[in-house]
Amino acid sequence: MSLTDLKGVGPKTEKILNKMKIYESTDLLWYFPRNYDIYEKPIYINQIDNRAIVSIDGIVEKSINTVHANKLTISSTTVRDENGDSIKVSWYNMPFLKSTIKYSMRFIFRGRIKRIGKNIVLEQPAVFTLQKYSEKINNMQPMYPLVKGASNNQICKFVKESLEINRVSDYLDENIRKKYKICNLEDAIKNIHFPENFESLKCARKRLVFDEFFSFIYQMTKLKENEIKIPNRYKINNYNISDNVIENLPYELTKAQKRVLADIRKDMLSENVMQRLVQGDVGSGKTIIAFLAMLDIAGSGLQAGLMVPTEVLAKQHYEDMCKIINDNHLSFTVEYLTGSLTAKQKREIYERIQSGQANLIIGTHAMFQEKVIYDRLALVVIDEQHRFGVAQRAKLMEKGVTPHTIIMSATPIPRTLAIILYGDMDISIIDELPAKRLAIKNCVVTKDYRPNAYRFIEKQIKMGRQAYVICPMVMENDMLEAENVVDYSEKLKENLCGDINVNYLHGKMSAEEKNQILEKFEKNEINVLVSTTVVEVGINVPNATVMMVENAERFSLASLHQLRGRVGRGKYQSYCIFVSSTDNEDKIKRLKILNESNDGFYIASEDLKLRGPGDFFGIRQSGELQFKMADVLADGEILKNAKEAVGEFIASGNEFIDKKFNNDILIY
Repeated sequence: MSLTDLKGVGPKTEKILNKMKIYESTDLLWYFPRNYDIYEKPIYINQIDNRAIVSIDGIVEKSINTVHANKLTISSTTVRDENGDSIKVSWYNMPFLKSTIKYSMRFIFRGRIKRIGKNIVLEQPAVFTLQKYSEKINNMQPMYPLVKGASNNQICKFVKESLEINRVSDYLDENIRKKYKICNLEDAIKNIHFPENFESLKCARKRLVFDEFFSFIYQMTKLKENEIKIPNRYKINNYNISDNVIENLPYELTKAQKRVLADIRKDMLSENVMQRLVQGDVGSGKTIIAFLAMLDIAGSGLQAGLMVPTEVLAKQHYEDMCKIINDNHLSFTVEYLTGSLTAKQKREIYERIQSGQANLIIGTHAMFQEKVIYDRLALVVIDEQHRFGVAQRAKLMEKGVTPHTIIMSATPIPRTLAIILYGDMDISIIDELPAKRLAIKNCVVTKDYRPNAYRFIEKQIKMGRQAYVICPMVMENDMLEAENVVDYSEKLKENLCGDINVNYLHGKMSAEEKNQILEKFEKNEINVLVSTTVVEVGINVPNATVMMVENAERFSLASLHQLRGRVGRGKYQSYCIFVSSTDNEDKIKRLKILNESNDGFYIASEDLKLRGPGDFFGIRQSGELQFKMADVLADGEILKNAKEAVGEFIASGNEFIDKKFNNDILIY
């Protein structure tokens, strides 16, 4: 059914929905909420703690006062609860409230708490009669990802209508659903949008996570049917060049690095094509292993490619590889291939790749566009979180290319789950950090420590260093009391010395804008970079020595560990400051796990133990397996069940076509 068949969807609204990748009414069913707003019982004013949104049952103490300031109309009053405590309440640009909210009237006021010094204000609250609010208590209102021009109420309305007119058929029979204790798909879709209670939400999420894993593993299984024991066309047994490079490195490889390099060399000499996953914690030295394997390939007259998630990291790797080649007087040609190059530049690079003149190619997903034709591509290395799906792999096969493949991951996935996710890949783990790497010094602090943190950042910048500051949000959000990169940048400019250059970065910027900011940061033209978690992977700035994370309690420990990995990459002592905006002892205790260990596997394990049911839609761990809803660690048991179910499903002669998940599934 067309979107314009829905009530209230005209050409203008249709364009807005298209920006959200919603093109048909059925797409709304799969446009899942990012979170839920839960209406809780009203609390007393003296019970207000670090909650962002509260509901207060109170009596209006005086008539609303309205003033005009900076093009705003500010209406305010005070409200008293039955304990006799009062709180100031204010609204912006809502002067009409003066005629409806009057002295001595009783309402439920639900809004955001704002702290101004020692005082607190209830800002922009919705106002309910006691009866109306009682109908909403414990209701879970879906909160959807939005773009400019779309409202949450609007999406809720469209989703409800889509649920009424569309039917969802279930590809799993009742026996499989009973065996794995999952609900039917239609109920899951209804309850993920409008859950009756928390239990119905849990059931819905479990089913949709199961489906997402099922789709992934089904596609993996089908892909492997065509890839079993691919003959090795490129047997490599000459390591003279890379061995000489190792001798000339300014450091010695760790035992773990040597072991993994030996695994790769053994694979490239075997009868079948190499498919290997190299896991290693942040800073363990995966990249140099990739470089050495690529040099082995180039030394045999073949081509090797390294694909990374960002253009900035691609350029850094390109420059590092060029330096190795120059320092060792090698004659290889290295190409840098990304989407932002001009058409002429790309055309010239394509020619050098096709002719075989280019030995080593480093870039982003642009390396695997249709126009790129390789001469003798013998090795593909995929670094960090990059999406390399079924379509891309199929394109390589269509070109008649069956290269060796190395996937490099900093995500600490347990081996049992990694075997399922990476199918026929062999797994190597770099479980040792370089001996001379200085340990990052960590601290977990409250907001009161901020002035000290700012002075410390200033001191580091005066020494020539740089700093990251991470915020959980891009812009201010009325529903959340958390720092955002836009406002925080201005705050930093006010609190740091005037000659310190502060700028911000977030995922909603265009690729060109992001690259420009990151390049300036890499050149130390930006001293402090305020960012969302977009810098979690794909960034390597050895001169950055401070990582300050605001509202650290809102992130998973695994995500914080990845962020911490952005510093400590050079020769300077580095520091990580985790700022907690809560005084909740359990949350602070959780953050202090980061002080106990730099081991990503240990941190991820402890993180999983401490996660509660409210973490369903929180900020997940980083890593290359970015599912829409599933979390590889938290949903490990569901992953194992989905693996078993796929085997049963295929054995029964069934076929599965997933139109909803497979565009985002990552298959290597």
